Amino acid sequence: MELTTESRQHIEQVAGEALTQLDSIASAAKRNLHDGRTLGSDALASVNTMTSSSAIQKLDQISQANRESYQVLAAEPAIARVVVVDEEGEERTYYICRTTPVSGFQNLASYRAPVGRLASLAIGAEFTLPNGTVVEVLERAQLRPAALADGWDSRDTVVEAEHFGPLTIESLRALLTEVAGEEVTEDLLDQLLAEETVKANIIDGVRRSVITKMGLRDQPVLDQYQDEIFRLPLDKRLLILGPPGTGKTTTLIRRLGQKLDTAFLEEGEQRLVEMVATAQGVAHANSWLMFTPTELLKQYLKEAFAREGVPASDLRIRTWQDYRRELARNAFGVLRTASGGGTFVLKDGLPSLSAEALNRPIRWFDDFNTWQRNAYVQELHEAASMLREAKAPEVQSLGERLHIILPQAGDGALASTFGSLAAELPKVQALVASLKEASDGKIKAALNLQLNRNRAFLDELARFIDGLQQAQTTDADEQDELDADEEEDTTAPRTGRAAALNAYMQAVRAQARAAASKRAVSKSSRNGKIIEWLAERGLTEADRAEVGASLLVQTNARRFVNPVKRYLDGIPKRYRAFRRDRQQAESWYRNEGFEARDIHPLELDIVLLAILRAAGDLISRPNVQRDIDSPAWSALQPILGHYRNQVLVDEATDFSPIQLACMAALAHPRLRSFFACGDFNQRLTTWGARSADEMKWVFADFDIKEITVSYRQSKQLNDLARAMIRAVGGTEQNVSLPAHVDSGGVAPALLEHATDTAIVVSWLADRIREIERFVGQLPSTAIFVNAEDDVAPVAEALNEALAEHNIQVIACREGQAVGQESNVRVFDIQHIKGLEFEAVFFVGIDQLAALHPALFDKYLYVGTTRAATYLGVTCDGTLPTAIESLRAHFGQDWQAPGSLQAVTEQ
Repeated sequence: MELTTESRQHIEQVAGEALTQLDSIASAAKRNLHDGRTLGSDALASVNTMTSSSAIQKLDQISQANRESYQVLAAEPAIARVVVVDEEGEERTYYICRTTPVSGFQNLASYRAPVGRLASLAIGAEFTLPNGTVVEVLERAQLRPAALADGWDSRDTVVEAEHFGPLTIESLRALLTEVAGEEVTEDLLDQLLAEETVKANIIDGVRRSVITKMGLRDQPVLDQYQDEIFRLPLDKRLLILGPPGTGKTTTLIRRLGQKLDTAFLEEGEQRLVEMVATAQGVAHANSWLMFTPTELLKQYLKEAFAREGVPASDLRIRTWQDYRRELARNAFGVLRTASGGGTFVLKDGLPSLSAEALNRPIRWFDDFNTWQRNAYVQELHEAASMLREAKAPEVQSLGERLHIILPQAGDGALASTFGSLAAELPKVQALVASLKEASDGKIKAALNLQLNRNRAFLDELARFIDGLQQAQTTDADEQDELDADEEEDTTAPRTGRAAALNAYMQAVRAQARAAASKRAVSKSSRNGKIIEWLAERGLTEADRAEVGASLLVQTNARRFVNPVKRYLDGIPKRYRAFRRDRQQAESWYRNEGFEARDIHPLELDIVLLAILRAAGDLISRPNVQRDIDSPAWSALQPILGHYRNQVLVDEATDFSPIQLACMAALAHPRLRSFFACGDFNQRLTTWGARSADEMKWVFADFDIKEITVSYRQSKQLNDLARAMIRAVGGTEQNVSLPAHVDSGGVAPALLEHATDTAIVVSWLADRIREIERFVGQLPSTAIFVNAEDDVAPVAEALNEALAEHNIQVIACREGQAVGQESNVRVFDIQHIKGLEFEAVFFVGIDQLAALHPALFDKYLYVGTTRAATYLGVTCDGTLPTAIESLRAHFGQDWQAPGSLQAVTEQ
């Protein structure tokens, strides 16, 4: 492109000013780092020794944040330069940086601040500054600072203004060197060479950079639409949908970075997060949680967060698989532990679910949740009726009062019912305590009688119990547990005389209860075996009837001692009963092939969601939040501790609507801040979310945004991806490539009838060497195989084939990222979600169709869209029938890219 002399001079002026500014900002940041100019506890303590420790802690946090900002600015002083003009015609130049600006620069602003939006706006766009002034964007430059031995440079700077551009300038520094050397170049040959250098340095349009390392691409400045999304208020429920390479994850990371920095929150938001932080005892900066489907993607997200200055430990970025187990085992007691708690054993491949449950998870969950709530309310009604029919007048009147409170629970308004029941709590507790004292007294008297006859009685019972310890828990035991619910201390001793005493009390109670309710204790249960061993050494028949009647009253009254805890803790056992009920009706479940104590991961999601939603419905009520420390609501405290100010989900469509709803239920009710991104065409799980309607079930007010500009792929690969969606009947997306970007590439390459591994390896080796010749170095390259067992053999054979050119091939087992950035990596296809590479090879895609018929099209789409420029595909036979129509998009190999101008990413 021929630039006018005026434009050329203007660009040189911009280059000179920008490099001077980069140097000034970096120098100021380094000075502040060396001077130790970061307010700390020492400084504060010397000013006021009476200052509270929390204030000192806060100041230390500010000091640490300042240090981190100075370190970022010393290495990357600015990411954009924007010139604006106001209505009076006055021009102003802003420099935008990634982090908090260093003081002393009036025109330096953080990208996270409102003014930072200028960096994303198009030329001619209007913007209202925080002071109310309306300005128009005249020109902007996206900077990529590089510190050289003799000063600053900016590489591949994109400059645009009203009268020119956009242009890519390889080196601002080289531009200034050319200017300085112009007068002294008298030799004609030197002049001709100099002119060519100048032309090579200034390129028309925006040049795509080559991906040289595996990971998430750094995009310091978002486009106008992405920028608008990341600045939306904190208390939003956002879902970003878009094809591969549109910057969904980048937008998510940028949003989190901004929202964690309280300096950039609105005043109301600042007050709210401060209030929540005080109540929860967790700083806002640490109160976030992000879910990702794979371990590999988790590692790359951590790296991307670090670039954004957001510390992201394994506590913050989780896979749902790990977090689900932790919640179910340690927080809610759904899964069994070695210490004896929990109901279920988690089995990954359990054949418990019917196709109906997998295909209609929302209906399945709603069925269970309604069933279990009704079962609980029914239980309360029955308990109140039993109390009304008791002999003692005080018990009758309590039953009557409870009966009056209960009818409103039938419509699902449990929260108000729990509130009303709280008023009766002291009377219920007093009644249970006096009855328990009397019944325990009777049982202990019977035990003392035995001890008077035989001092070794408890030791003999302890030995007998030790023999029972090894036996599996049976259904009969579970019935005993339900009957005796909340009766004994949960931390009961497990061995010795104390354990024998506990077992004696439990067994005698079970026997008395059975007598009063006219039924027998199961002989196969633990209690049944102890009763058989005791024979006549328990209560007399008369005492048994009296104690049994008292125990039945206690059991029914106890339902009202802590109804919230009983409701939540009972959900796993109610699930077990629900499953048994629906199995008989041949609904949701298979009839055989698994034990009652086993549970499938997708079933566990159902149970967890019921607990989280039940607790969330209660906690979201202002009166409950206010009285959370009172006995009536204290059972909600542990769940409150799991809430986070922000919950984020990457690759959301890999998760089921139930899993997404569990994650959503972890967002603090005062903020309900939830941000997810994904693409229905990239769903790599059979249970993953399939539609916007399923997403709307998670949050009725989900704000769904679509982004459609793909920054990753060349035109040829973008065309292939669109044709693939049409061929396999996926969700059509109106994908476009960024304006003014050189998106030329090469046609994807296809090898068919490659039944012999040696042919495949030879072809792969040839193509990889071609890429290195084209690019000038080996860019980020991945090879996808169909199974974990193929990873090592392919890597070893290819390593041998490429040894002559010193190209190393690494087997990434279980999706682990190993080796140097310059290595070619081999992965099992299932681990590649969310990553991007310059070159991708897909081995045996016709076999993939046979291995994963239900997800073949998704795997194919995800695999092929990982590549930015080079895509190679091999088939044992021919292209699968489903994509035969795509043949015209492929070539045999790559010819020299010609117009493809690639530059190594710095």
